[in-house]
Amino acid sequence: MTLLFEDESILVVDKPAGQIVHPAPGHETGALTDELVAHCPTMRGIGSVSRPGVVHRLDQDTSGVMVFAKTQEAYLNLRRQFESHKGIRKTYLAVCHATAAGTRHSCRVGDKGTLDSLIGRDHLRAISHYEVLGCQGPVALVRFDIETGRMHQIRIHAKELGHPLVGDPLYGDAAADRRLRRKPNRTLLHAVELSFLHPKTGRRVTFAAPPPSDIVYVG
Repeated sequence: MTLLFEDESILVVDKPAGQIVHPAPGHETGALTDELVAHCPTMRGIGSVSRPGVVHRLDQDTSGVMVFAKTQEAYLNLRRQFESHKGIRKTYLAVCHATAAGTRHSCRVGDKGTLDSLIGRDHLRAISHYEVLGCQGPVALVRFDIETGRMHQIRIHAKELGHPLVGDPLYGDAAADRRLRRKPNRTLLHAVELSFLHPKTGRRVTFAAPPPSDIVYVG
């Protein structure tokens, strides 16, 4: 974990790939929240005992910027922002397969669009805006700006687009992964920027986490 920012209300960190956010069945140790509570013991019990300070989540494989609440006031404020999707801006970088499975259609730099669909068991509306930033051989670097925060939203939308995330074991293309010269060891998704209204001041704050080396990817 890399601490990006801290004040009396919030902690902002760069979560490494492979680390769980909070303890869960089968993953009782090694959680990011354990490190945060050790750093700031007053966070214990903020929100809940099992998920102290947690106002949003990233998948275990996903790296990047996250915010945590240090006070109950900040927790309630940030939860409202994330649940309403008002005030929150989230940008991700993803490495996708450049050629759609079973076709000859390939991504091109500058390709952009919006995906708007109902996903998950509850058929919740999910909106993602995407732009292809770069292509190299069989892979493409794609930016996703998401308006909503549904579980696995980018992973599902990348599959719907026909260009699934490299290394994704659930929505990806395992055969295409095996053909890559450099084999992925995780789902290649990184939360590069997070912007929200500070729970104490009400002013917009923006934090960024530089992408790790596997996101700047050569297939």
